[in-house]
Amino acid sequence: MFTTEFLITSLIIVMLPGTGVIYTVSTGLFVGHRASLAAAVGCTFGALPHLLVSILGLSAILHLSAVAFQILKYLGALYLLYVAWSMWRDTGNLTIDEKRCKRGMLNIAVKGFLINILNPKLSMFFIAFLPQFVPLGSHTPIMDLSLLSGIFMLITLVVFIGYGLFAGTVRDYVIHSPRVISRLQRSFAVAFAALGAKLALAER
Repeated sequence: MFTTEFLITSLIIVMLPGTGVIYTVSTGLFVGHRASLAAAVGCTFGALPHLLVSILGLSAILHLSAVAFQILKYLGALYLLYVAWSMWRDTGNLTIDEKRCKRGMLNIAVKGFLINILNPKLSMFFIAFLPQFVPLGSHTPIMDLSLLSGIFMLITLVVFIGYGLFAGTVRDYVIHSPRVISRLQRSFAVAFAALGAKLALAER
C-alpha cells in the first residue's frame, strides 16, 4: 500500500501545474512568504472533502448524477473566472500593506480552499487513483484509503509550501518593477481564466 510507487506518483501529480499551484505561486509572488503558506494550507484542505467523498464512495453517486456534477463544475468554473477577473482588474494597483496582509491570511486560505473544493473532477480523480494502491483483499480498505489520503495531503502541503516559498523569494527581485508585476498579474489572470474555461467545457 504505502509504496515508493505511490509516493513518486503522488509527487508527480501534485507538482503538475494546476489551480492550486498557480494560486499558491501567485500569492507568494504578490503578497509574500507568509501569505503563500496560507494559500498552501487552504488549497491542501480544499482537497480533503474530495478525499472524504472518495473514501465514503459518494463520488460514485456524484459520477452517476450528471446534474450534480454539472452544477458543481460550473460553480467551480465561475469561481475561477471571478479570480481571473479580480486579478486582471487589480493589474498595476498592487500595494503592500503588512497589516492588511496579516488580516487577510484567513481570506487567502479560504480562497484556496474554495478553488479546490469547487472542482468536482478531484473526486473523480481520487476514486480512480487511491484504490489502485489498496492491497487486494484488504480487510481494512477504509483505513487504508484514509492513510493514503493523509499521505497525499501531506505531500501536497509540502510541495505547495515549497512552491510558495520559492515564489516569495523571487518576489523580492521583481516587486520593485511595476511593469514585471503587471505582466505577471495578467499572466496569472489569463491562466485562471483558461483553467475556468477548460473546467466549464470539459467532458466528464
